[in-house]
Amino acid sequence: MTTRAIWKGVISLGESLVPVKFYAAVEEKGVHFRLLHGQDLTPVSQEMVHPETNEIVPAEAIRHGYATEDGRLVILSEEELHGLEPEPSHAIGILTFLPAATIDHRWHERPYFLGPDGEAAAYSALIEALDGTGTEALARWVMRNKEYFGVLRLREGYPLMVTLRYAEEVVELANLQIPAGREIDPRELAMAGQLVAMMADTFDPHQYRDEFRQRVLDFINAKAGGKIIPLRPPPPPKATQDLKEALEASLRGAKERYRG
Repeated sequence: MTTRAIWKGVISLGESLVPVKFYAAVEEKGVHFRLLHGQDLTPVSQEMVHPETNEIVPAEAIRHGYATEDGRLVILSEEELHGLEPEPSHAIGILTFLPAATIDHRWHERPYFLGPDGEAAAYSALIEALDGTGTEALARWVMRNKEYFGVLRLREGYPLMVTLRYAEEVVELANLQIPAGREIDPRELAMAGQLVAMMADTFDPHQYRDEFRQRVLDFINAKAGGKIIPLRPPPPPKATQDLKEALEASLRGAKERYRG
């Protein structure tokens, strides 16, 4: 691992202890701007302001209020909130083992690679156990004052811990109401199958980049170099309610792309 570890923990696997380090498996790459005063370009700061008096409210005077369903406002102090936090620990408990790919992507939140912390024998044994059984482990731990549940699995030989959402955050499929559509014409179904076959390919992650971010950065670099770039709004998309017409247009576009 060449990146910097963000946290350390110890996986408890039966009688075995596996010290590990957490490494971020994804990076946020958004463009961050400084907020400036429009006249003199001085950086501005955000303050809490009383809506009636317009006075700035200092941080020590801020309280957390929660509105209950019956309209009451319950006030909690910082001390009370800290007292409700889970007890700090570096233990990562394995709750159960599951067949691979049991947990679907709705539950996935954020991935971390796990590297060895110190002697690597126990770490290597963990990899062999996951690889040899074809299973993944459901785990629980506390990191930075927050309780997490996650699934431990292998990704190209590396242990990967994916934090999971809580049950109340995941929408049940039974709660979704899919509208009934009209019966699909056999010709439309055939064209859809043809379109899928023409567009079938392997996944190349390097093809999928944040084009808006790149346009913003290119525009910033151009302005920094003194260039003036006219902005041209993209033409509005042409909407159609005719499925057959839309499929025919998509097929024509796919043929032109693959022909090129």
